[in-house]
Amino acid sequence: MTPDDRKKRLHRLELIYVRSPIYFVTTSTFHRRKLLASEATHDALVEFAVQGPTHGAWVGNYVLMPDHLHAFVTTDDQKITLSVWMKSLKNSISKNLRRKRVVAPHWQRTFFDHVLRSNESYSEKRNYVRENPVPAGLVKTAVEWPFMGEIFRLECRSD
Repeated sequence: MTPDDRKKRLHRLELIYVRSPIYFVTTSTFHRRKLLASEATHDALVEFAVQGPTHGAWVGNYVLMPDHLHAFVTTDDQKITLSVWMKSLKNSISKNLRRKRVVAPHWQRTFFDHVLRSNESYSEKRNYVRENPVPAGLVKTAVEWPFMGEIFRLECRSD
């Protein structure tokens, strides 16, 4: 493959994705500080997520780990982008952390997102999220971890 051939290849086409896909997102705390696994932070996350539809965002399954968050999110592209939603989420949780006198910065600047393209991919990632506390040594079984759940039932569409 020549350098000219590489230039012709498209890296990512928005048109190949369904409108409002489900994103698998991960965001981490600044320097991986263990700030998130608390009842107050979990409550702040749930409160933020429950209000999401009024702003055009729905959270499905999620797990709040001590130093990062995994969540499945879909957005109404006409109302909010994933980046704006993530910024709002981080701000909301940071407000809660400041109330607890946790010194900022709280978050890494960036986040990871992956577009789910099939129900199989969605199921595989959901299992990973659900089991995440076990290999981290936080619990023996996933059901013991109190900082996870599902806010809205999301369905992966492949049309």
